[in-house]
Amino acid sequence: MTNVNVIEQWVERFNHRDVGGCAELYSEDASLHVAFVDPVLGRAAIRGMFEGYFSAAPMHCIVKRLYSADGGQVVLEWQDKVGLLGVNIYEIVDGHIRSQRNYFDQLSFLRLNSLPLPTA
Repeated sequence: MTNVNVIEQWVERFNHRDVGGCAELYSEDASLHVAFVDPVLGRAAIRGMFEGYFSAAPMHCIVKRLYSADGGQVVLEWQDKVGLLGVNIYEIVDGHIRSQRNYFDQLSFLRLNSLPLPTA
């Protein structure tokens, strides 16, 4: 399986809201960084993050571009069904996601999903 295949599986599982399936694609010591919050560290914590996200909003990943970069990295440019745009950068090691960085506009995410806006 190629590194791009790992992320294709991630997209499929994400779109099926398969928390366990998403989590098993990460290494035990994985990290997930979203630009506006503290990093989520470890597979179990990442699983919990997906549980929270999936219960909060009807997220769906529409792939705009998906390509492999040097050093085991894969870049996913995406859009969701409500028009939010973002980029995820993955580091794949031995067929598992070792790190993931997500970049998107948090305020747009909250507004488009009718979620409360931060007060501070």
